[in-house]
Amino acid sequence: MQQDSSEGIWGRYLLFIVLSIAVLAAHAYWTRSRSPQKAGRPLEVAHQEAGAGKQEGEPTRPPGKSAPERELAVSEQKKRAQKPSEKPDKPAEKPEKPAVAEEPNYPDVFVTLGSLDPEAPYRMLVTLTSRGAAVARVELTGRRYRDVEDRSGYLGQLVVRDAARPADSPTGCPVQVVGPGTPAFAAGLRPGDVIAAVDGQAVRDWIGLQAILTSTRPGQRVQLTLANRKQPVTVTLGRRPLEVLRPEGADPLSFLMTLARVDDQRLGGTDTGDEGPPPLDREFEGLDLRTGNWQLVAHEEDRVVFRRRLARLGIELEKTYRLARVAEGEQANPDYPAYHLDLEVALRSLDGRDHLVAYELDGPTGLPLEGWWYASKVSHYWFKGVGLRDVIASFGAAEPNVYSAVEIAHNEWRKPIPIEEARVKLAFVGVDAQYFSAVMIPQRQRPEELAFVDWLPLAVGPVPKDVPTKTNTSFRLRSTVRQLAADVTLRESFRVFVGPKRPSLLESYGLRGILYYGYFWWAARPMLWLLHFFHDHLVFNYGLAIILLTVVVRGCMFPLSRKQALGAQKMQEIQPELKRLKEKYKNDLQALGRAQRELFAKYNYNPWGGCLIVFLQLPIFVGLYRALMVDVELRGAALLSEKIRWASNLAGPDMLLDWSGWMPSFITSGVGLFGLGPYLNILPIVTVALFLWQQKKFMPPPADEQAALNMKIMQYMMIFMGLLFYKVASGLCIYFIASTLWSIAERKFLPKLTPAALDQARVPGKTAGDKVIPYLAGAPEKERVRRGSKKRRFPRKG
Repeated sequence: MQQDSSEGIWGRYLLFIVLSIAVLAAHAYWTRSRSPQKAGRPLEVAHQEAGAGKQEGEPTRPPGKSAPERELAVSEQKKRAQKPSEKPDKPAEKPEKPAVAEEPNYPDVFVTLGSLDPEAPYRMLVTLTSRGAAVARVELTGRRYRDVEDRSGYLGQLVVRDAARPADSPTGCPVQVVGPGTPAFAAGLRPGDVIAAVDGQAVRDWIGLQAILTSTRPGQRVQLTLANRKQPVTVTLGRRPLEVLRPEGADPLSFLMTLARVDDQRLGGTDTGDEGPPPLDREFEGLDLRTGNWQLVAHEEDRVVFRRRLARLGIELEKTYRLARVAEGEQANPDYPAYHLDLEVALRSLDGRDHLVAYELDGPTGLPLEGWWYASKVSHYWFKGVGLRDVIASFGAAEPNVYSAVEIAHNEWRKPIPIEEARVKLAFVGVDAQYFSAVMIPQRQRPEELAFVDWLPLAVGPVPKDVPTKTNTSFRLRSTVRQLAADVTLRESFRVFVGPKRPSLLESYGLRGILYYGYFWWAARPMLWLLHFFHDHLVFNYGLAIILLTVVVRGCMFPLSRKQALGAQKMQEIQPELKRLKEKYKNDLQALGRAQRELFAKYNYNPWGGCLIVFLQLPIFVGLYRALMVDVELRGAALLSEKIRWASNLAGPDMLLDWSGWMPSFITSGVGLFGLGPYLNILPIVTVALFLWQQKKFMPPPADEQAALNMKIMQYMMIFMGLLFYKVASGLCIYFIASTLWSIAERKFLPKLTPAALDQARVPGKTAGDKVIPYLAGAPEKERVRRGSKKRRFPRKG
């Protein structure tokens, strides 16, 4: 093997390290922003064309024979003329419909389920609205899951829909809802109050109230002036909890529904064609089940019922939400399965006739976008990027199919995806964020029941042009056609998981497949086990646990790293001989290579020995990186204290200083290579500075112009690596800093190779029994004994 100089060896060694890391970072950046390939679609699409012309599964046909059909417009259905014998799905004629009273216009109503009180038997506070009988917001309870971005004082989410404010209400912020366990609830605020001022600052509306609260801090006491009360109210603000579901602009809320078929009337197909996404508010003419108010029938602490009576169609719909309770004695168990709602949809006949019915039900919307400018999810597929809120669906496989937000944003799914439930059942479908998920799990009364005919991933809001990964995604399920008898209530239930992606918790819901560590799972899982062990039993701080993990890893690799350091010293000492060989054989590269290999064999030096430790550390680095991307326990874990902003989230950048007010927008945007984000991060700068210092301190000075050029290239590569690593998790920076300091300490405290020892090692004719080099006295046998007694592979020159 040809070897030009020691600078070349060090150059290739450091180049290998930097390029390995740069390739990984560049691949992650590329896959996040790249539009996915159509070839990566799941298998269900392959059945779409075959089933396009078939008829829907009707209740009069045998189970297992049905397949989805391409729906026709209502107007086209009315034009069809069929004989009575050709309508097997039409119900028998009944007497005249009994009179059914028309519905009144129901008012806007906002209610809650559960509580934010840590002592209450609930894991969440759910806010619902009568508009569409929808879930507006889900906030998680307790210190474990808080908002990692908003560190201002939290009063409570008092407004659900600003447009619902009465026209004659006084100036101020009207209180529409007050959730139990919130600071507003503890202070005695109630729906109907109007906040006119906070500490003397006038409040015009909800936006104005939020702007005032932005300058407050958790634990601060503020005085609220209420327009409808004589006495002010004093409130102690809290820390804002994480909202797994929330309103996002004018986007639709979660779990809206409408009717897809009533007797001969069919809702227009979900085929989007080439014009873009389908209308989100599509309904039969005259219906407003998605956008109109439903009647609030019942409301308890953990149960709420909404109802709509459709007199024109002779059908009544009912939606019931039930919140899971934590069993007594399980409050401290974070894996107790109480992170769910039970959603029940019921249909009844109002006119005493049988009907053929089908419905469309939408999924959750508004999952978290926290840290969108640095966050990165692990993709299930090679060369296929994912978004921050991807749609997932499982049809019985170990891992769910993933429909990325980028695909949905680019309208890759233009047609409904058939569900071949006669062959395989829909196990679950949901929206998956980085650390949290909202998943609907059908609760079938009979295993053979055919519940759905097709479904479609949807973008429910505007698609961000520069960052399609931020797209607010959801999905729409279409049920099979059912026979609704006059005296029978048709019910279908769903268990809706809304919570963190903890392995044991997901296991209890049958959702373990959504927790994905990538192809380095074999390194990530042991890393996480060690980190949790150190945190739970030794140091009780994840920053210290990462440092302890670094010590354990580098300690296990100490024999290899020591051998690498010794080899580097050997290379530095034999540099003059390499230079003489280069001058002697400057016109014969083949002879130069043979001479260099003989010299390396003479001193038992392997020029590629330093790469082994790099290969061993690479899975550890990737495994820790994936652990920080996936493990919800590291989200929100502070290096020092959660009371200070800096390094308060080891799964994100350290965020030392907010520079968004004075830095250029192309830097603070967080988009692209130079989009560093709105914060100055100091830990990546320290990491790169340590790399450069280590390189300058331990690399020998360049012997020629080529070596000097290599060294300059390596320095520029380090700066480029700093740009790529600027937004990585602070926990990963801590690992790099601790590992680099360990390497520097190894090189610093190892004894130096003396010229006398080197001369003794160069004595020709030495054998395995000859005198051992004093410098290597503590090394293993293979390292201590010079290989002069072994048979030479090449004849000696001269």
